[in-house]
Amino acid sequence: MNSNHSVQFFDTQFQQQARQRDLKLNPFELAAMPHLHGRVLDYGCGMGNLAFAAAERGCSVLALDASPAAITYIQQRAVAEALPVQAVLADLRDYELDEDFDVVVSIGLLMFFDCLTAFRALSNLQARVREGGVAVINVLVEGTTYLDMFDAKSHCLFSRTELASRFAGWHILHSEFRDFEAAGGLNKAFATVIAQKPCLRHQAGA
Repeated sequence: MNSNHSVQFFDTQFQQQARQRDLKLNPFELAAMPHLHGRVLDYGCGMGNLAFAAAERGCSVLALDASPAAITYIQQRAVAEALPVQAVLADLRDYELDEDFDVVVSIGLLMFFDCLTAFRALSNLQARVREGGVAVINVLVEGTTYLDMFDAKSHCLFSRTELASRFAGWHILHSEFRDFEAAGGLNKAFATVIAQKPCLRHQAGA
């Protein structure tokens, strides 16, 4: 996440979730589940609920997050349950990925970066999806009025068309907007895109 404020906000939430054993998948993670296979990147993994669900399906998972509480919890749980989840504490604004993945998932993270950083990170994630692989990307978009978790000076509410436009040329498997009520009568507006990367070699030979 982009700022100390955001990391501290979620670190506190993750500590509470760990105590309460709140391991339910959220609606966006549930939508991602049918697409998980092979080597999976969970970029901004939070408590690792999706990472562990993927591992239980036979995937190997690299889980990255800036929250010490979340990463410590995942590392301990991975050992206790003998599951192939590698958890790494990382500043994802400039983290260098050095491998490709069958599935890249980033749910509820990129909006915590300034827009230039968010778009660069998204491009980097797309580049690390293998041909024929899948990207699952979810962000908050314009229309969101609940902003307590953001650093006031550095965040990015995507336009409602931005995310889908950045997957031009990919096969869109799923695209939607969802709104959720937040405290104080405020709103969280999300965009989700699940897209398959084209196989350029097959296209060239067609």
